[in-house]
Amino acid sequence: MPNFEIIGEIRNIETIATGKGVHIRRYLERIYGKGRWRKMKGIATVQLADSTVTEAELHWFEAHGIGRKDFKIKRLIR
Repeated sequence: MPNFEIIGEIRNIETIATGKGVHIRRYLERIYGKGRWRKMKGIATVQLADSTVTEAELHWFEAHGIGRKDFKIKRLIR
């Protein structure tokens, strides 16, 4: 269970890795199903568990037909 909630939309989305560059691809396929998995990053406003609202760089995995999975805060911006 994540310790944050994404508020609003994710912007400045970039692809970090695709195909075999996604090191946990086998895990993702076992848990969520086969797909063209990509590791992505972007900036979003998040609300942390202590109710603080701040900007953060997020990383996640996504595949067509499966969606965005396993969000993680890499760093807080403000």
